[in-house]
Amino acid sequence: MTDKKAVLVVGAGDATGGAIARRFAREGYIACVTRRTADKLAPLVAQIEAAGGKAVPFGSDARKEEEVIKLVAQIEKEIAPIEVAVFNVGGNVRFGITETTTRVYTKVWEMAALAGFLMGREVAKVMLPRERGSIFFTGATASLRGRDGFAAFAGAKHALRALAQSMARELGPKGIHVAHLVIDGAIDTAFIRETFPERYKLKEREGILDPDSIAEAYWQLHVQKRNAWTHELDLRPWLEAW
Repeated sequence: MTDKKAVLVVGAGDATGGAIARRFAREGYIACVTRRTADKLAPLVAQIEAAGGKAVPFGSDARKEEEVIKLVAQIEKEIAPIEVAVFNVGGNVRFGITETTTRVYTKVWEMAALAGFLMGREVAKVMLPRERGSIFFTGATASLRGRDGFAAFAGAKHALRALAQSMARELGPKGIHVAHLVIDGAIDTAFIRETFPERYKLKEREGILDPDSIAEAYWQLHVQKRNAWTHELDLRPWLEAW
């Protein structure tokens, strides 16, 4: 019986996903991190290992069923049981409705909804026999509200939220904690710093989301006692209008 355990972070980017991987690695979890290009994960893996943790990078397209099946099977067989799975893929694009092509709509749906379903289904298969585990989906303001110009993104994020609700109702009574996190506000990223410098200045007042603070919320969800599980959690800076 192994005492090793893995956290799978699908979409381990430079901000939220990477912070989640680092947070769980601090607790002894082997961070299995994925992006479409594994080479881009090298800095994150180096950070985790420098802090004394373990991380394994995977180049995997979360939209491809065969790749997700292979990914989960490989982690379970070669690394450790998946105790926590986090879906953190974005797809935030803005187009007016008449400029939203079928290709754009389909691609965003594949990234933010279909991929979440594939990860959720595959990790549920391995968690169910163990009657434990956490499956977390990263949502956004668009999960709750369809703003103008965001038909594709809001549609996909609404679908992801519905998936999380359905899975929570089915899997919760079987010992698996499914949660959906609404991240409402600008996050401290290079994109926000370079594209919205005035918004980024709010960082001085803790007015934008710190990825490490977001990651802490994921950890706290995972360690909740099952007599008081949270299904949906919204996170926003104190200055955010909502």
